[in-house]
Amino acid sequence: MFSSKKNWMLYILPSSISAEGLHIVLPLYVISLGGTVSDVGIVIALQYGASALGSIFWGKIIDRFHIKRAILLVCFSIIASCCIWLYFTKELGIIYAISAIIGFFLVGKNPITQLLVMETVPNNQWSKLFSFTAIITTFGSFTAFVVGSIWNYYFEVGPYFLFCAITSSIAVVTSVIVKSSTFLERHTIAQSVHGMNSVFRNFRFHFHIVFPKIPHRVDFKHLISIFKGNISHEIGILFLTNFFFYLGSNIYFTAFIPFLKDHQFSDSQVFTVYLIQTITLLVIFYLVPRLTSKIGEERATTISFIPRIAAVLTTAFLIPITLGFDSFVVAAVSSSIMVMAFSIFSTSNSILLFKTIPRGFEGRYLGVNSFMIGIGIFSAALMAGFITNISGYLTTFLVAVGILAVSLVLFRIYLKHRLSHRAI
Repeated sequence: MFSSKKNWMLYILPSSISAEGLHIVLPLYVISLGGTVSDVGIVIALQYGASALGSIFWGKIIDRFHIKRAILLVCFSIIASCCIWLYFTKELGIIYAISAIIGFFLVGKNPITQLLVMETVPNNQWSKLFSFTAIITTFGSFTAFVVGSIWNYYFEVGPYFLFCAITSSIAVVTSVIVKSSTFLERHTIAQSVHGMNSVFRNFRFHFHIVFPKIPHRVDFKHLISIFKGNISHEIGILFLTNFFFYLGSNIYFTAFIPFLKDHQFSDSQVFTVYLIQTITLLVIFYLVPRLTSKIGEERATTISFIPRIAAVLTTAFLIPITLGFDSFVVAAVSSSIMVMAFSIFSTSNSILLFKTIPRGFEGRYLGVNSFMIGIGIFSAALMAGFITNISGYLTTFLVAVGILAVSLVLFRIYLKHRLSHRAI
C-alpha cells in the first residue's frame, strides 16, 4: 500500500500501461492497414521527434509556472483522446499526425515524476524510490503485453486502442491527487546520479529525453573538436558512442515488429515476445547494478555490446530459416538478450557519463547527450525503413550490427583517452 505521502504514484501504473501498449500497437496497426516498414519508421520518427520537442516545452512550463497536476491532467487527457481517435482512423496520414501528438504529450509526465520522487523522500532514499517507480513502470509494461497477447488472440488489433484509452483515463483520475506546486527546481534532476540512472535505464519505454538546459552551439565544442582532429575532452567521444549505440539499436527495434509480421507472426505472438522481454527485465532488475559495481562500469559497458550484436545477428539469420514455435522461441530469446544488454549498457553508461561530465556542467552536457541520443533514434527510424525497402531486412540488421561495432570502437577509444588523461 502507498502511504498518503506517496499516493501520487498511483498514476504511474496506468500511464505506463497505455504508453507501452501504444509502443507496440501503433506499428501493428500501421501494418494491418497495409503500411510498410517505411511507414512504421515514419510513425516512430515523428513520435520520438515530437517527444524531444515536448521534453523542452514541458520543462520550460515546469520551470516557469512550477505546476505538476495541471500538466499531468492535460497530457493524459490528450493521450486518451488520441487513442479513441486512432480507433476510428484508417488513414496513414492521420496516424502520422496522431503519433506526433502522442509523443509530444507522452513525455510530459517524465520530469514531473522525477521531481515528485525527490520531493517525497530525503536524498539518501532517492535511489530506493526511483527503483520502486521503475518496478511499477515495468509492471505496467507487463500488464500491457499480457492484455495485448490475450486481446489480439481473439480480436483485431484496432480495438486495443480503446484499452489504452481506458488506462489513460484512469491516469487522469489518479493525477487529481498530485499537488499542483513544486519545491525543487528541475535542474536538480541533472545533479542526481540516481535520478539520471533511472531515466536512462527506462529510456526505451517512455521517451526519456532530458533537457535540464537547452544546448547551444558552444555546448558542442568537445564534439566539434573531434571532427577537427583534436580531442579536447573525452566526453565528446562518449557523446558519439551513445549516438551510434542508439542509432544501431533503434534501426533494429524499428524493423523488428515489421520483420516479425513479415515472417507470419500473429499480433498476439508479437505482444507475447515483448511480454517475455519484460519478464526478463524484471528478473535482471536487481542483478545489473550489482554486476556493474562488481566488474566496473567500463568493463560492463564493453561487455554489453557482445550480446547486443549477437542478438541482432540471431534475429537476422535464424528467424528466416525456422518455422512455427521454433521461430517464436528465437524471436523471444534474441529480443530478451537485446534488452538485457541494453540494461547493462544504460546503467554503466549513465555512471560513466556522470564521472566524465565536469562538475557544475551537468545540465549543459546532459542536454547535449539527450540531443545526440534523440538524433540517433530519429535517424534510425527513418533509416530502417529506407534500407529495408531498398535491400531487405537482412541488410538492415547487418547495418545495425556495423553501427553498433562503430560504437564499440569509439567506446574503446574513449577508455584509452580517459586512461591516458588519468596518467598525465
